[in-house]
Amino acid sequence: MAMTTSLVDLAIILVEPSPMQAHLVSRMLEHQGVKKITTVDTAGAALLALKRESSNAIVISSLYLPDLPGTELVAAMRADPDLETVPFILVSSETRPQVLDPVRQSGACSIVAKPFNEQQLSRALYAAADYLNPPEDLDVAEIENLRVLVVDDSLASRRHLRRLLTELGIERITEAVNGKEAVSLLEQAMVDLVITDYNMPEMDGRDLTEYIRTQSWQAEVPVLMVTSEQNMGRLAAVERAGVSAICDKPFEAGSIRRLISEALTR
Repeated sequence: MAMTTSLVDLAIILVEPSPMQAHLVSRMLEHQGVKKITTVDTAGAALLALKRESSNAIVISSLYLPDLPGTELVAAMRADPDLETVPFILVSSETRPQVLDPVRQSGACSIVAKPFNEQQLSRALYAAADYLNPPEDLDVAEIENLRVLVVDDSLASRRHLRRLLTELGIERITEAVNGKEAVSLLEQAMVDLVITDYNMPEMDGRDLTEYIRTQSWQAEVPVLMVTSEQNMGRLAAVERAGVSAICDKPFEAGSIRRLISEALTR
């Protein structure tokens, strides 16, 4: 697998209004081997810095900024064709799901909870670096022929997954905005893998999984659930419905690739 084993080539845009916190994070990054760190204190300055950065950029941002919250910064990045693939790491002590969910849905690489240590930051960095470096060890012929159905009511999430799948060489990707639409598509065409969200209108991921396992003519298709759902009771119900694997949002690119590889092996 082509993997960045050194972080020396990364260009970090650190968005942090607190000088003390910015200094602390910068020191951690330097200890990890990062050489290029640009520190800014607003979302607007971060967007300008990203426009100047040519490649290997990663944004590490606080949630509460003077001009825009981090949720709106990542939304602005995903809406810009030049910035939509830039990995985003949120650093925050915020725990409320209604605040963090927009970041999870946007395709953020990681959410690092404050207070954090260097090891936790390192894991987030390598997850972002992995996103920038697609693997080269998957069977090209098999990947090109893989038919994937992506089911998610979030356009940002579908775009994020499509980018990741496309980088793997997967071209036959169909999208559905909820389980009901996915059922209609599954009745018409065969797929090799279903990647679905949990919380969706009309028909959620659990009901979709249950339908596939009990009513669909494609009952054996692997179903990967990528979700920000934290309720253990609901997740247990999803497992009982027959989901093949559950991956948290935000997810690490390597996790999705590994699960796809396992699905291909099966």
